[in-house]
This record gives sequence, structure tokens and C-alpha cells, in this order.
Amino acid sequence: MPDFLKTTFANGPEVSPANISIRLALALALGWVVAFIYTRTRSKTEISPTFPTTLVLLSVLIAMVTQVIGDNVARAFSLVGALSIVRFRTVVRDTQDTAYVIFAVVVGMAVGAQNPWVAFIGLGIIGVASFAMAWRPGGVPGAKLGYLLSVRVEAGKDLEKLAGGILGQQLQSRELMSVSTAKQGASLEYIYQVYMRGAGVPEELVKTLNQLEGVQSVELQQRGFEID
Repeated sequence: MPDFLKTTFANGPEVSPANISIRLALALALGWVVAFIYTRTRSKTEISPTFPTTLVLLSVLIAMVTQVIGDNVARAFSLVGALSIVRFRTVVRDTQDTAYVIFAVVVGMAVGAQNPWVAFIGLGIIGVASFAMAWRPGGVPGAKLGYLLSVRVEAGKDLEKLAGGILGQQLQSRELMSVSTAKQGASLEYIYQVYMRGAGVPEELVKTLNQLEGVQSVELQQRGFEID
């Protein structure tokens, strides 16, 4: 066998149990930091109860996988094949949650590959960026936070006459996406794509609309989420 193939399929240097324990403990600590950043920069209503714990465990597991693989390419392909049979039915509903999953994976990989400074520097930069963008609606300067507004009214009622003034005060802009009948024609459902004003509060908009006579239900859904 050629020398380059022998090197590729070699097991690599042995790592002591104490060294492995230190790396996994560090991955655990840094994974907790990732989860801390996540919980402090996301709205409480957007956080799944188990997601922060998943981020912590994911950092440790990726560090373990990196230790198992080492420099052995054959072992890497074997692990990819073994892990490919795992199927996750839970959908990550927000693209920002996906970014945190990748964050936890990279942190665990950096610790497992003996590059902890990559994890430390990444935690610092991404942590600062996450907290800075969490202070502004939409995440970045100039961005607008979009919603889908669904309002159901009694048949024969005009939503613009009922709530046009309120929508104009609370919303920066709105675009009618669809109108459909509900309850066998007893009501009409309007769906708008809307953007809140800077001082607008989603909860107040829903509460105010729901108090109007003729309005049967109100739902405000942040764009980027999937409802099962």
C-alpha cells in the first residue's frame, strides 16, 4: 500500500483519558455558553424548552465524534454512514435556530480538534453580534420585522372599515395576501403581510383587534416559522 494511503488510514496518536475528559468538559462549558447566548438573544415565546439543552449536548457529542475520528479518514466515512441512518422528525422552525445548531457543532468540533481558541474567539465575536442584533427589531439596522396577520370577521363586515384606523396606527405597511370564507360562509378570513412600526407591540395589536365588534379571531405569526 502506498505511504500516503497508510497515513490516511492510520489511527493517529493515542490520547490519554485525562486529556479526553478535559476536552469534553471544555466542550460542555462552551456549549452552555452557546445555549446562554441563545436564550438571552431570543424571545421567550420563540424558544423551545428542549432546544438550549440540545445545543449543550450537541457540542459535547461533536467533540466526542471528533475524538473518535482523529486523523483516520476511513473511520470518518464509517461514522458518516452510521449517523446517516438517524432521522430527526422535529423541524427547526426558524433559520436563526439553525445558525445556533451550526454554532454548537463548530464549537464542539474546535474543542475536539484541539483548537479551543477558535471556539473562544468565535464565542466572543458571535456573542457580541447576537446581543447587538437582538436589541433591534429584525436583527440588523434598517431591517423590518415581518408578520402574517390573519383576521376573521363576521360575513358582511368590512375589515378596513372596522380596523383600518388601528392598522394604520400600528403598522408601517400591510399587503393583503388572501381573502377566504370560513365556517361555511358565516365569516371571512383576511390574511395580510404586515410590518410593525418601530413602537408597535404585536400583543397590543392582537388585543386591540380582538376587542372590535364583529371580529371573531386574530392571529399574528412571525414570518420564518412553520406551524405543525
